[in-house]
Amino acid sequence: MGQTLFDKVWDKHVLHGNVGDPQLLYIDLHLIHEVTSPQAFEGLRIQNRRLRRPDLTFATLDHNVPTVDIFNIKDEIANKQITTLQKNAKDFGVHIFDMGSDEQGIVHMVGPETGLTQPGKTIVCGDSHTATHGAFGAIAFGIGTSEVEHVFATQTLWQTKPKNLKIDINGKLPKGVYAKDIILYLINQYGVDFGTGYALEFTGETIKSLSMEARMTICNMAIEAGAKYGIMQPDETTFEYVKGRPYADNFERLISEWKQLYSDKDAIFDKVIEMDVSELEPQVTWGTNPEMGVNFNTPFPEIKDSNDERAYQYMGLEPGQKAEDIELGYVFLGSCTNARITDLIEASHIVKGNHVHPNITAIVVPGSRTVKKEAESMGLDKVFKEAGFEWREPGCSMCLGMNPDQVPEGVHCASTSNRNFEGRQGKGARTHLVSPAMAAAAAINGRFVDVRKVVV
Repeated sequence: MGQTLFDKVWDKHVLHGNVGDPQLLYIDLHLIHEVTSPQAFEGLRIQNRRLRRPDLTFATLDHNVPTVDIFNIKDEIANKQITTLQKNAKDFGVHIFDMGSDEQGIVHMVGPETGLTQPGKTIVCGDSHTATHGAFGAIAFGIGTSEVEHVFATQTLWQTKPKNLKIDINGKLPKGVYAKDIILYLINQYGVDFGTGYALEFTGETIKSLSMEARMTICNMAIEAGAKYGIMQPDETTFEYVKGRPYADNFERLISEWKQLYSDKDAIFDKVIEMDVSELEPQVTWGTNPEMGVNFNTPFPEIKDSNDERAYQYMGLEPGQKAEDIELGYVFLGSCTNARITDLIEASHIVKGNHVHPNITAIVVPGSRTVKKEAESMGLDKVFKEAGFEWREPGCSMCLGMNPDQVPEGVHCASTSNRNFEGRQGKGARTHLVSPAMAAAAAINGRFVDVRKVVV
């Protein structure tokens, strides 16, 4: 019987344990940031243990960093977490992409950009959106602080193998519809838990046609579908992306192995979902989880339970309204979901020659310094600033209320991030998840518009 892509990578990394039981996996790459690593490092100190593989451990600063004046950290807890990671990296010999360095940025941006993220690897990080790296044909997943310490000490982790769910996506994306709309639609249709217990393998002609940046957007939000893992077959698009990056000096030696990373034709999946994107519309969330979303022109649904009732009350919306009825106050272009160079380019096409609506505060936060420098070399910063956007330094920023970038209470924000939970972007903030193009168009018009009528 053939194997799935996920099975092939998993089985290659099993050190101990029987099928069906928890198995001990070898971990190829451990990415860390300032929020979930301090206690794990302290655990090593208390037990007088060393870091098993500092050469396979890489740190960056992202969650807490300010994006206006990056070295002026006013929050004492944030400053403590940042300085603690800097000290831990020094004490344990970990390479850190430090504040202001050329490679600093959101952890799920830094891995791919530096070439650390590669096909066939097992990759972990104390952050749920580690699934992003699965776009390269890697098994990548988020772990808790105790698991971070386990990897620190052993470079291994006990895990129970999930089932396999194939999501076969075909058809040509319509103009004005993007990867973000694909994953939002899937979650809207099948719920925030349809992936629970599964590794999601995204396949099909649509996926093959996407850039690596777009593929990462889809895998990034596998976690919002209830899955721990999202994975895609590596192909020439993948190899071309990885080739020549700083930590990909093993490219020529490993590419022949990477080309064997695919699901066999006779592989058996536990579940299959098929999707045709030919008539897919731009997506907008109205509620307080990613499942609560609609096509742009579809009215918000009737209340079916107490969760809906609470969501409508929190968001200040009513059934029957449409996305265009929402009175926006903020627009956020950023996060590990949509702060890559292709996202900024797409948004800039809509922004160029226009100006931010007077009722809107709009900010652009490149996901990494690499993206920021590339965007500036292309003049994208000028396009955004001339239109009235704020052009910021890299970091997690307004994706979560853990740094100075927060949406005021009661204000609606068009956001390219991945979560619209209550308080996610600040106390009482009202978040609407959309694609970068939808966010850019909303910034110019002061409310959501059908971006299909805007894009050239």
